[in-house]
Amino acid sequence: MADSNPLLSDFNSSESKLPPPRSLDETIEQCIGNFGWAQFLQAALVSLAWVFDAQQTFITVFTDSQPTWHCTESERVDSVCNTSSSNLCTLPNKTWSWDFNPHVSIISEWELQCAGSFLKGLPASSFFLGCLIGGLVLSTLADSSLGRKNMLLLSCLIMSLSSMLTAFSTSIWVYAFLRFLNGCGRATIGTCALVLSTELVGKKWRGKVGAMGFFCFTLGFLSLPMLGYINNGNSWRYLYVWTSIPTLIYCCLIRIFVRESPRWLIVKGRKEEAVSILQSIASNAITMSFTNLCFDVEEDQSKSNPDVYDALKILVRKSWSFRRLLAAMVVGFGIGMVYYGMPLALTNLNFNLYLGVVFNALSEFPAFLITFFFIDKINRRDALIGFTALSGISSALIAVVGQQLGSLQIVLELVSFFSACTAFNMTLIYTIEMFPTCVRNSAIAMVRQALVFGGVFSPVMVAAGRENQFWSYGLFGLVIALCGLFVFGLPETRGSVLCDTMDEEEYKTLAKRQFIG
Repeated sequence: MADSNPLLSDFNSSESKLPPPRSLDETIEQCIGNFGWAQFLQAALVSLAWVFDAQQTFITVFTDSQPTWHCTESERVDSVCNTSSSNLCTLPNKTWSWDFNPHVSIISEWELQCAGSFLKGLPASSFFLGCLIGGLVLSTLADSSLGRKNMLLLSCLIMSLSSMLTAFSTSIWVYAFLRFLNGCGRATIGTCALVLSTELVGKKWRGKVGAMGFFCFTLGFLSLPMLGYINNGNSWRYLYVWTSIPTLIYCCLIRIFVRESPRWLIVKGRKEEAVSILQSIASNAITMSFTNLCFDVEEDQSKSNPDVYDALKILVRKSWSFRRLLAAMVVGFGIGMVYYGMPLALTNLNFNLYLGVVFNALSEFPAFLITFFFIDKINRRDALIGFTALSGISSALIAVVGQQLGSLQIVLELVSFFSACTAFNMTLIYTIEMFPTCVRNSAIAMVRQALVFGGVFSPVMVAAGRENQFWSYGLFGLVIALCGLFVFGLPETRGSVLCDTMDEEEYKTLAKRQFIG
């Protein structure tokens, strides 16, 4: 049976010229080290998930915004109603009206204009809370039982269906609950897409393939102001319908065309499936023996407890992996607070909301380009420290200059957001390189949890910043700058080999220390 498969057969005469691979990484590298069209199409299709991830992450910037209004009794404008100075909640109902149909926003449709900041921010907070809980519940399934592909499919399906149901919400409480479910589904999409796409290519290309996901996220973010502008004056519910239908179609594409990670299959002992996938996506004609491939890995897996939280247990059991994970999560917390908070805080600046969102989305492009073209040339630690410091300084300066200099504020906001975007991208790639295959997806998921956890606090800080911008932009800058200092506790990984087991990673770390010493 094994002889019928060239990848499971012994080396033939033409293959004997190649040195036998010494590890799983080197074996797979010989198959997929060169970047071919099959790998490009797989990586591109998987990376598309980031488009829908971005749409659901920032959609509330438009659906939950407070619409503009005008005075209806012109003869009483000077004495009672003035749009520039009057408090909407103190005016008689007959003296003012919304500029558009009340259904353009949840604020006007459910008459939340005078509600407290907690109730107004409840849907956004519920979404990020769902991301946290969904990440904790679902994150390890991609490493344990479901695998990368099935986890990506399940996450996209939950997100798309909950988004569709959100369009039929009858109250703020139902809406917040569905946003919570949406966050649960969205929690693992970026993690699975990033890990799956990078595990389908050789180490030379994994940084660039990872950047493809960030580019797709930028496209999804940029599509929102376009959809919002087209939907201007219409019900907010249409935005959820327009973003949910393409996601459902994408789920079908995942099911039919996306391949599972061969690395994960081998680690799980499903060698035949891994070989079949390697044959289909291999960028060259090299074949090799997999007979004795990863025997120790399979042996370890057969003895392990199949509990879905095994990956997290392994991460915290080793002191070196726990220190890496903790430091990466602290850095991620600071970056996430700024990354998710800046777009929400645009309403606090004296600037057009649509243009502000467009500029924020466009600022992700240079962040993507830096990640794409320079990820193989710059040290991870130096870059992260620099970008977190730049983001922190720029954000703090926004609170210092005040609203009197609105044009300067938006420039500083874009610099801070751009720096946070670049740091966000590099943190995820950095985490991929710091952890082996057996726990990589779970490590990425935990770092993304920390990023989202920072986002949970952002709506509260944005609401407090409406009166004093120090409580939003000032704290944003302070937190990301301090958290960025934890990068000093992480190892440099530029150009390193991806390991598959904890023992391999530990041996590589010890060997590197001995070499430096």
